[in-house]
Amino acid sequence: MKEITVQELHDAAGDKPLIDVREIDEFAAGHVPGAVNIPLSELGERLHELPAEPFDIICQGGVRSARACEALEPLGHEVTNVQGGTGAWVSAGYEVER
Repeated sequence: MKEITVQELHDAAGDKPLIDVREIDEFAAGHVPGAVNIPLSELGERLHELPAEPFDIICQGGVRSARACEALEPLGHEVTNVQGGTGAWVSAGYEVER
């Protein structure tokens, strides 16, 4: 599984789509600017909403996004897990949207 740090995600400044797999209430409380929310619990039903091009996946700490990557790679998606997730993003002092 490919992974990037929050620093690398920040430096890329939106070069690739970002899917946030946290639940709706978590996402609403604060997320990386530009992220699109598709909760892990709904991922199987919303595959048609995923980008065709390579994209990054984020959650709160990196576990759910890693599970999403493991599920999506065999389906042909080129995905990258964001290490440390939104928690690491906030800890690094980066901006969040609400």
